Amino acid sequence: MSISRRQFLQTFLGVSAAGLSLVSELALATLSRSQQLRQIFALNSFDETITELFDGEKLIDNHNKIKFIRLPQVAENGAIVPIKINSTLKNVTNIYILVKKNPHPLSAEFELSPALVAEISCRIKMAKSSEVIIIVKADGQYFRKKQYVKVAKGGCGG
Repeated sequence: MSISRRQFLQTFLGVSAAGLSLVSELALATLSRSQQLRQIFALNSFDETITELFDGEKLIDNHNKIKFIRLPQVAENGAIVPIKINSTLKNVTNIYILVKKNPHPLSAEFELSPALVAEISCRIKMAKSSEVIIIVKADGQYFRKKQYVKVAKGGCGG
């Protein structure tokens, strides 16, 4: 069966238009999410950050399935504080790291596949001695674990 040049061009242009539409929708969704993240990371108040991120959801405290593997009780330099956490909760989709007394409390947000082992390792900045709060979203619930860290010198605030 042969296809005419006109039919080929109509099909080609139709498929191209659909592809362009899909790409533009994905680009707009990514731009929207990046603007939302920029706003959340820019918040100055711990309470505002919690409200914006969790919108009244109940945070279950001190869950024994969340562990600080590495987080010093005394950080020698607040500009580089190593942290490693893991969770044995099932279906973990998000992990948030917040520093209560930082100028911008949200230090990191990770989105994970529920099929992955929930283990995160990174370095955070701390302006001064403060609680470091980990919030793990698993099975639609939010679990929170806290640890106080004393910053000896350096902090991110000066």
